[in-house]
Amino acid sequence: MNAPLRKAGVVILVLFGLLFANLNWVQGYKADAYRTSDYNRRVTVAEYERPRGIIEADGQPLASNKPTDGQLKFQRVYPEKEIYAPVIGYKPVDNAETGIERSEDEFLAGTSDKLIADRLSDMFTGDNTGGGNIVLTLKTRAQETAWKELTENERGVKRGAAIAIDPRTGAIQAMVSMPSYDPNPLASHDSKTFLAAFNKLNNDKQKPLLNRAVADNKPPGSTMKVIVAAAALQAGKTQQTEIQAGPVYRPPGSGADIRNAEDETCPGGQVTLKEALTESCNTGFARLGVELGAERVKKTAQAFGFGQKDLTVGNLDGSGLAVASSETGEMANPDGSTDQAALAQSSIGQRDVRMTVLQGALLASTVANDGKQMKPYLVQQELDSERRPIYTASGKVLRTPINADVAKDLREMMVSVVENGTGTKAKIKGFEVGGKTGTAQNAEGADDHGWFVGFAYNEKGEAVSASCVMLENVPGGHASAEAARISGLIMKAAAGRGGD
Repeated sequence: MNAPLRKAGVVILVLFGLLFANLNWVQGYKADAYRTSDYNRRVTVAEYERPRGIIEADGQPLASNKPTDGQLKFQRVYPEKEIYAPVIGYKPVDNAETGIERSEDEFLAGTSDKLIADRLSDMFTGDNTGGGNIVLTLKTRAQETAWKELTENERGVKRGAAIAIDPRTGAIQAMVSMPSYDPNPLASHDSKTFLAAFNKLNNDKQKPLLNRAVADNKPPGSTMKVIVAAAALQAGKTQQTEIQAGPVYRPPGSGADIRNAEDETCPGGQVTLKEALTESCNTGFARLGVELGAERVKKTAQAFGFGQKDLTVGNLDGSGLAVASSETGEMANPDGSTDQAALAQSSIGQRDVRMTVLQGALLASTVANDGKQMKPYLVQQELDSERRPIYTASGKVLRTPINADVAKDLREMMVSVVENGTGTKAKIKGFEVGGKTGTAQNAEGADDHGWFVGFAYNEKGEAVSASCVMLENVPGGHASAEAARISGLIMKAAAGRGGD
């Protein structure tokens, strides 16, 4: 054999070797990636061979299926549409899931290792057993009350959010975001229907796809005073400790005055800590924050959960809806020293302070639960296709920001806010209610945001609910009053008393 033929043979052998190696790479190492790729239509068809698990609350289906005559045998259906969409999310055909549909996707689809018994059974029977079912913690009466009161609020507000939580366990009783959306078109098997619906929602300036309850933060206004009050109590002050107040306060180094919302609010030179919280005294808490110092204020806020960037709310043992971080801001000058003006303004929930609605509910629930903050969760149970329990949630302590004595003092002070101060709209007959209002300035020329954080105890002395309501850009002043009213009704419904 001459030299050119030998060279050609070597080249051919090398090419065959490379081809063989590539086949092994594709069939071995890359096989699973190609099999599960979103671009593999056979995977999509196979996924819809079996019904996806149901998502429910109080026995009511919130995400279910209906049979179709098409190649994809089951259509995802959301019977309650906008009311639960920010929590449930949606399951599109060729795009990423959102909400609980995303965080519990493997269990709902039936591919989770927790459901291996079903898959093994299917191998012998040839059946396509449905996916696992998810039972949420939501109380349907509380959820529907929150939606109704938020969307039909008495001030004509178009954007806002509400959360209610069981302080004893961390179970989310209600989670509503306004405006919301109908997830059904987003689960359509027709790609044009999906794209039209998604693009319309995604381009909407009101941001209906944004879950304002957990994924957004806003200046919290005077609800921040609960944290400053906690810092003061931990520093040795009592409810009856007198603090400096007055109608006007100009922080050191500042060119801007801090004033109270009304001229009649704590006009005297001094006021007790309890009275300052009851009346929502801006000058008193601004002075108090400066006295306590930036580090103490920030550390107390961090103890309650400010600054946490990895919190999710869903399954206690797994993932869930991502929660935006609540922040205090630096309160510092360029040289690192404390910016006293920023500290004073931050102590009344302005400047760079930002809080999520979930964090507001956790703040109130911590006070109601003797200083223990339970980890918030949405998934109460995972059930297999035969509705046998695979997982049942049991409350977990997330952190203990304050001791029981400080929590008791804060509880009494916050009850005074509702009984005698700015939060009277949150009163519920037959319950002891405590809370704190917040009116937050934001963009120049824009209406204030209205906040309320609160808790409710029943006649047995049990902390049955804690809540936070936030309304964006409330026209007409006194922005927090409507938030307080809605919050009281949500907690009443969460306690099972919504109809009386």
